[in-house]
Amino acid sequence: MNHEHLMERLFEILINGDRPASRSLITQMTDAGMTGNQILSDVFWPTYETIERLNRNDQLTVLSYRLATRLLRVMIDQTSTLLEHAPRNGKAIFASCGPTEGEEIGGQIAVDLLEAHGYDMTFSGGGVAADEVLALVQESKPQILLMFCSSPGDLPQIRHLIDSIREIGACPNLQIAVGGGVFARAEGLAEEIGADIWASSPQELYEELMENPNYRAEVNRSESARTRRPRRKVA
Repeated sequence: MNHEHLMERLFEILINGDRPASRSLITQMTDAGMTGNQILSDVFWPTYETIERLNRNDQLTVLSYRLATRLLRVMIDQTSTLLEHAPRNGKAIFASCGPTEGEEIGGQIAVDLLEAHGYDMTFSGGGVAADEVLALVQESKPQILLMFCSSPGDLPQIRHLIDSIREIGACPNLQIAVGGGVFARAEGLAEEIGADIWASSPQELYEELMENPNYRAEVNRSESARTRRPRRKVA
């Protein structure tokens, strides 16, 4: 199916809050042979990015944005039941995100797709204090901490959390990954705050985790230490 056409249809459905049409679109995509992974990665994610960009640039009304985000979350939940799950890979990820509705939606898409790829996921959503995240990481000792944000206002807390983890030596083998629009728009920002892995989309995040499972920013400073792929530009 033509992904551009599907994205245009989805956008119109979302900003109008058309729930019956949303169910029909999911049925149409699955009947055409699209997998849950393809729907989330190739249709929902780029449409989500478009909605966030338009909202950030004040090109959507508050009503349209609220209709879109609430209906998109429903559609993500419906589509996630269609995901085919790979065998568990033995790695646990604790994920959190910024406090906004948009950040939670982006985080949810990433978490659902990573879980389908075999990771054991725990997702707190947004608005959780850094000290609570730090305490949970120390207690549960996941292999990866994922923080998802799209707003520059989230960065001080993320930087503080990363610094705290490094300074007290909590989980010395922990890999810290970040994702979301703010990192896609600012080249080098993730490195600046001390993250090990960063990506602009859930699929890219999965590929980075697979290709660089042992990369740690504090240990591997050279460009050759981490496999790097060209990144697509984000508007």
